[in-house]
Amino acid sequence: MKAFLERFRFHGLFIKMFAVMFVSIIAIAVSVAWTNLRMTEDLFLNTFSITNSKVMNQVTNNFESFHYSNVLAAMTAQQSGTLKTFLTEKGSNESIKEMNAYYGMTQQMRKVQSFVDAYSAGVAVMGKNGRNFSGNYNFVRPTAGELYNSALTHEAEADPGKLMYHLYSGSGKEGQKPGIVATKVLQEATTGQEYGMLYITIDENEFKPFYSSFTSEGNDVVIIDSAGTVISSNHSALIGKKNAELLSYAREIEDQGLHVKKVKMMGKDELMLAQYLPSYSFYLVNMIDQQQVLGQMINTKSIILLCLIIVLVALVIVFLISRKMTRSLTLLSRQMSKVTRRNFHNYVNVSGGYEIRQLGEAYNYMLDEVNDYVGRLVHTQQEQRKAELAALQQQINPHFLYNTLASVKFLVQQDSKDKAVDTIHALISLLQNTISNVSETITVEQELVNLKHYVFINHVRYGSRIRVSYFVAPDCSRYHVPKLMIQPFIENAFFHAFNEKGEGFIHVLISTEAGRLICEVIDNGDGMDMEQLEHAKDRKNKSSRQLFSGIGVVNVHERIRLLYGEEYGVTITSQKGDGTRVRISLPLVEVNDNRDENPI
Repeated sequence: MKAFLERFRFHGLFIKMFAVMFVSIIAIAVSVAWTNLRMTEDLFLNTFSITNSKVMNQVTNNFESFHYSNVLAAMTAQQSGTLKTFLTEKGSNESIKEMNAYYGMTQQMRKVQSFVDAYSAGVAVMGKNGRNFSGNYNFVRPTAGELYNSALTHEAEADPGKLMYHLYSGSGKEGQKPGIVATKVLQEATTGQEYGMLYITIDENEFKPFYSSFTSEGNDVVIIDSAGTVISSNHSALIGKKNAELLSYAREIEDQGLHVKKVKMMGKDELMLAQYLPSYSFYLVNMIDQQQVLGQMINTKSIILLCLIIVLVALVIVFLISRKMTRSLTLLSRQMSKVTRRNFHNYVNVSGGYEIRQLGEAYNYMLDEVNDYVGRLVHTQQEQRKAELAALQQQINPHFLYNTLASVKFLVQQDSKDKAVDTIHALISLLQNTISNVSETITVEQELVNLKHYVFINHVRYGSRIRVSYFVAPDCSRYHVPKLMIQPFIENAFFHAFNEKGEGFIHVLISTEAGRLICEVIDNGDGMDMEQLEHAKDRKNKSSRQLFSGIGVVNVHERIRLLYGEEYGVTITSQKGDGTRVRISLPLVEVNDNRDENPI
């Protein structure tokens, strides 16, 4: 009995391993058939939805091509002086002059029309002076006057800078069918004064071919606007009707980034894919009938039989391998157990089968990695302490507050109360974003607000001899940057770049490049040669404080490298007499509102 217990103890690892695997595999065998059936169904549906996603991308390209043609047509109409004259000047009693004006306008409209002829679209214009023109129109399309008197014009005038798309259901004219109308307000380039409307109309039947070739039985497409109105569909009965439920599903798919969503629509189980078309403010919705997709029968018996065979083979393999492994594994575990606390240099002898040798080598490699990690961890903690120390320096300089308040006092004494109020508001905003806001990073939009307040205060204190302009790509406002990242370079330019020239400009440019966020501060000030630039960097390292905050221009570089890595940071180029360019390279970082904005 004792010998049996010793033998059992010696082979205990093998017995326990095999017992666990045996029970697990048998348990899996009971449910594997059902699981495989479900997995097969999901895989088939997912594969189908992925294919349809690619189709939706092709449909999106068709829409974008049409939109691009409309944009070209709108730009041509906007830039046409002849068309502007026709739509702004009053009618002349001279028939020859009137005919010449109409002829010139007709030639321009033919040029505009040429951009959308490929889509069988019509173009119409209506001026504030009552003149209008409708080109490439058949008798069932709405005239320029009908479109001008419709609600589409009011919606377009609410956002005059945008090319907008609407569903036009008709004015009651016999034979008139629904169509899609692109509207654009024609306005003066300098004053923004509106002088007319441009309408590009396309019948819904001409709009439908953008996607109809990708539809089939059980595979439907619906175009729905942000108000829930169906703009176009291969089901004509849906066009013009509101469907709040469909809009809700489309928004949920887009907002949550879902690949596909199972829904129940019109009494059917549907797979829904949705994609937002920002150029149109429409949602492209693809609905797939699950019953149509899963029309082919799945051979259940074959799947169950195959699973049983795999289970039996797995049991045999587990038995043979586990029995062979356990002896060497037991020896390895004894060697590994000799590793004492905080002793990461007790390497094991690699021996036994291939798997055990791999495990032993991996264990020794792990000890090497642990030793390396401990060293890097110590270094990181040291750098973190430096970062914390730098964060403590982010305090408003009392001299800046004193000078700003003194300026406010002077403005009040000069009875410039409005400007004093604006200065106080700017100072309050700066204090809120530098003292109250404890986040290490803020959005580009917030950083620009702080910059504008800082520049405003400096203009109040020192005058507007140095002009500052901002050029920010539209998609950059949501990215996060370290707080007070650009301000030190603006400050440096204000107080050091224009000692000789006396006046000039500073440009702030923010854009993306090769997957990075690039922020540039460019001035046309005095500039420096390379030797002076290196000397200035050394001097900045030794300076105790900036005029506004404790973050110096060199400290910005160190903060960025600590936060994001060695490949990011600040580069400065300058040439005597030609100004200075500061280029800041950052990763593209977006932080959700409900998460901590500190990337560390």
